[in-house]
Amino acid sequence: MEAIILQILDGLNKGSAYALIALGLTLIFGTLGVVNFAHGALFMIGAFCAVTISRVLSISQIVLDETRTDFLGKPLQVKVPYVDQWFGPEMGQLIVDWSVPISLLVTIPIMIIIGITMERGLIKHFYKRPHADQILVTFGLAIVLGEVIKYFYGANPVPTPAPSAFVGSLDVGVLIGLDPFTVVYPYWRLIYFGFAAIIITAVFAFLQFTTFGMVVRAGMQDRETVGLLGINIDRKFTIMFAIAACVAGVAGAMYAPINAPNYNMGMDFLVLSFVVVVVGGMGSLGGAVLSGFLLGILQSLASMTEVIDIAPGINQVIIYLVAIIVLLTRPRGLMGRRGVMED
Repeated sequence: MEAIILQILDGLNKGSAYALIALGLTLIFGTLGVVNFAHGALFMIGAFCAVTISRVLSISQIVLDETRTDFLGKPLQVKVPYVDQWFGPEMGQLIVDWSVPISLLVTIPIMIIIGITMERGLIKHFYKRPHADQILVTFGLAIVLGEVIKYFYGANPVPTPAPSAFVGSLDVGVLIGLDPFTVVYPYWRLIYFGFAAIIITAVFAFLQFTTFGMVVRAGMQDRETVGLLGINIDRKFTIMFAIAACVAGVAGAMYAPINAPNYNMGMDFLVLSFVVVVVGGMGSLGGAVLSGFLLGILQSLASMTEVIDIAPGINQVIIYLVAIIVLLTRPRGLMGRRGVMED
């Protein structure tokens, strides 16, 4: 039972990342009708925003520490971060320690700018082009962005620590009342799941309860009619592209302590997230979130030793097997709507 609960928690954690990326993919496809294969690269850029902020806040200068001496009695030379000198040792160390959450303050505007630039500079020219053209150009863009990251940060993963307050694990069994069972799970993974839940709820609330969201939902259903009402739907769709990029970016930034960022992580998540979108139903926001968590849990359960002993390698293909079964029985996905990508 402990192993099953642990795998479900791990699946929810994986599903959080899948759901956030798939949510952004669906926002872009549902509003713009564009299959954006560069969306995983936006997740990667967000992760490297956290890496960059962590490095910037750790920039130090060498000073003499009068309280410490070497064997000759001379003051030792030590590296002191600039933030320690600007804000004091205690506050400076706190800022460096919390670099990942602080990076969100930088990640959000950067991702908004990147999203608007991508949509206005490239994507808008492919609105009426075949989906194959959209896939080719965005996939090429993803490769270029990955190589840029590789050039500046190298090919190896870059470890990015979580705040020290969240280093360690929590006994979830006691927390949820399962006293006989000991289920120890890392703090930061639980934080990430809560963070994903907040972002997903915020996006759905924004689309459901605001005038802007109402116009976007109407545009997703019938873009031409909304345009005839005198509404500048193109500008609103540009904003939605920026929001989708922002969702992917903050998801990547907060994921950095869980999985050390590398230049190829965008591609790794992109393929799985597209499977999530297809299983959930192209254009369905609820389907993207539901299938993200569902497939994350199934992949995690399939990674159990008992399951692998029975079916070796099943953890590598379980998502694709589920996708095949769902599409054979429900060609539009779990919650897909009629007419999407059926032309």
